[in-house]
Amino acid sequence: MTRIIILAAGKGTRMNSELPKVLVPLKNRPMIKYLMDSVVASGVDLSPIVVVSPDNQDIISNELSEYNVEYAIQEKQLGTGHAVAAALPVLEKDDRKITNIVVLFGDQPFLKAESIKKFAQLKHDALTVVSTFLGDFDGWHQNFYHLGRIIRGASGQVERIQEFKDANEEEKLVTEINTASMCFNKDWLVKNINSLNNDNNQHEYYLTSLVNIAFEEGLEVNAVSIDPHEAIGINSLNELQIAESLI
Repeated sequence: MTRIIILAAGKGTRMNSELPKVLVPLKNRPMIKYLMDSVVASGVDLSPIVVVSPDNQDIISNELSEYNVEYAIQEKQLGTGHAVAAALPVLEKDDRKITNIVVLFGDQPFLKAESIKKFAQLKHDALTVVSTFLGDFDGWHQNFYHLGRIIRGASGQVERIQEFKDANEEEKLVTEINTASMCFNKDWLVKNINSLNNDNNQHEYYLTSLVNIAFEEGLEVNAVSIDPHEAIGINSLNELQIAESLI
């Protein structure tokens, strides 16, 4: 079976909002609700969806009261890898056999149910990443410029994901973008999550560093591509305006 984790710990500071980022309205509706509807429609996880939030859990749980949700608390925001690690104890309480864990981000409202279902059902020894291909960063594609790049080797295999703030100028030219959504083999994730370190410019525990670990173990990391419209994330007022223009 597959379980779903949604990361929702971001603050709305860059949107001039005191609300948690995932509750900032998109066309008068909290952006996370668009994603929640897609998750429910996918039918992938009929168990409670695990939402990772900081100490503003109450306001998020009030907004999501119509959904089947349980919460994991990320007391300190130390990165996406740290957030997933905070969610794993909640999943460990499930005595059923979990094979896959899908990690989604609450600030990506346009992800479709069909896409969630597609990559949640994949079989892998380690993980599958979800990417999108851009020809450029013009127009609304500018929403993707500060996201991580998919770095492939000479064979075409995914070797790593380079976060923008750690990328060199050549890597910033890559237009295959990491959308952030990932699907893990549960046992492999549990085994390797504590191997992450924060030796990077942000001093955060990047979930994407697990790609490097899998590659170094000689495991194949596949990338499933989705349409750029589905992959849009919202992290600023400008990106919110662009997203509203595309609805």
